[in-house]
Amino acid sequence: MHAQTTRPEITGTFGVAASTHWLASQTAMSVLERGGNAFDAAAAGGFVLQVVEPHLNGPGGEAPMLFWDKHRRELRSLNGQGGAPADATPAAFRRLGFDLVPGIGLLAACVPAAFGAWMTLLRDRGSWPLADVLAPALEYAENGFPVSPRLCQAILGVRPLFMSEWTSSAQLWLMDGRAPAPGTLFKLPALARTYRRVIEESQRAGSGRVGEIDAAIRVWQSGFVGEAIEAFCRTPVSDSSGQRHAGFLSRGDMAELRIDVKAPVLAPFGRFQIAKCGFWSQGPMFLQMLAMLQEAGLEQCAVDSAAFVHRVAETTKLALADRLAWYGTAPDANPEAQHALLSRSYGANRWAMVDPAHASDLLRPGIAAGSQPRLPRLDRAAHALRGADARFGIGEPTFAALPPVAEWADRELFVGDTCHIDVIDRHGNMVAATPSGGWLSSSPAIPALGFALGTRLQMTWLDEGLPNTLTPRVAPCTTLSPSFALRDGEPYMVFGTPGGDQQDQWSAAFFLRHAVHGMNLQEAIDAPAFHVKHYPASFWPRPMSLNRLHIESRFPAETIAQLREWGHDVQVGDPWSEGRLSACSRVRDSSGRMVLRAAANPRGMQGYAVGR
Repeated sequence: MHAQTTRPEITGTFGVAASTHWLASQTAMSVLERGGNAFDAAAAGGFVLQVVEPHLNGPGGEAPMLFWDKHRRELRSLNGQGGAPADATPAAFRRLGFDLVPGIGLLAACVPAAFGAWMTLLRDRGSWPLADVLAPALEYAENGFPVSPRLCQAILGVRPLFMSEWTSSAQLWLMDGRAPAPGTLFKLPALARTYRRVIEESQRAGSGRVGEIDAAIRVWQSGFVGEAIEAFCRTPVSDSSGQRHAGFLSRGDMAELRIDVKAPVLAPFGRFQIAKCGFWSQGPMFLQMLAMLQEAGLEQCAVDSAAFVHRVAETTKLALADRLAWYGTAPDANPEAQHALLSRSYGANRWAMVDPAHASDLLRPGIAAGSQPRLPRLDRAAHALRGADARFGIGEPTFAALPPVAEWADRELFVGDTCHIDVIDRHGNMVAATPSGGWLSSSPAIPALGFALGTRLQMTWLDEGLPNTLTPRVAPCTTLSPSFALRDGEPYMVFGTPGGDQQDQWSAAFFLRHAVHGMNLQEAIDAPAFHVKHYPASFWPRPMSLNRLHIESRFPAETIAQLREWGHDVQVGDPWSEGRLSACSRVRDSSGRMVLRAAANPRGMQGYAVGR
């Protein structure tokens, strides 16, 4: 296809940043301009995302990351996903009458890990003090930030719930019962007070930059924040069941949180190596797809051709089946089998299962390291919906009922969840982070703190003996999945996207368009995109879909027709409806100078890349 772009690929030598919101991108760039490094910049941008995209992430959520530390020459994965409360067990949920962990309310709350994740990155790799990093987010929270159409629409979608049940959220997000209008400035004074108090208490309790950050972590996990969260979780609130339940989360659970920073998992693809978070995330499915596609001849398949889409879609189905059977870190996870999933031989065997002219409608997990796969019961969705209240969303904001209440809503094309930010500085430090959870529609706002708790526990299963069985103090296998690429052995690119179960699908297709077909970052993001639904969804009520291919209408008519002929259940969506990617890269040019590039997604009219 002839590559076209909606905007230029950003090129510079000093620094670049790209994210899902222009204010976060510009905040990160402003930190670089004032002498901060990529870790300072990513953290400052990440806290801004909590304020300006509160329907997609918040302080009560999580923030997995991948980063390269140029000084230490270390590539690391930071596990910013909190674990289950100590009292959250399958038996406890069954006693309450649940087959699945509900999608909204307090029962699905994990330990909020976003703050600890950003603080760990800032303390160990950054150079700025906490107060300076939080200053931009505080300014927007205190003085106001522009309300995006998507944020207004998200609030309207849950307004009846706020008015009737979650009154603390109504007080925070509604003004005399009305949602804020798009383009108006909106303030979050309670959140501002929370962060100001964290800064003040940490400055009194800690000495020096590192001491203050350590103190801030203690204040958050064991101090007034943890205390307010525990108290709030003791009050029953309405959830997906249509009934009211208290939560399990306690200050003791929060005090136990430790942020793991480890080497990521890697897999080769031509001159590239791709790094992903471990099997506590869905990230390894990206690596499985690459292993299968090594011999797929994608260089002979135009990126808008049926052959390209079919090959990627069919390998995605196999990787998704393995994700269901093998991913997770509960006691019954099998590390030997997980390691085998990433081998070249396993990928070749799985690729041999792909029919070049026929779409599979079977869920086919593989035998790994001689072990048979085990699946959860896949009829749970029907059980969960009996008597449930799904009027206000079913787990993630992607599925919230969002009525077109005005002309701007009719024009809104993007529906999505989660955030992403990428940063590269002039020294060569690189960060990719995918913050999520704790969005405004996940649970009632905590009045004393000004934010809601996340509901990532809904991604676990209550079936015993699975790698992702709900287990106290163990994190659920998250869909959050930042990406990192090396080229010729050198750190090259950070990238990622929101999108729940679609994250590694959109990211892998973007990477293939760039790495195999030579598209620049913006061209690869702008190209027509697609994803498959071939799984029980990761979010409540875990509905099952097979062989469904969602594709943008910008694909050629002959491509769509051929895919249908090959047996795909093709669902043609709006022309700009797939993905929310951003990316930054770093490579030496012919003169030997390091050149930085960045690009961001035009879909949703919110993501931007900046740099110089």
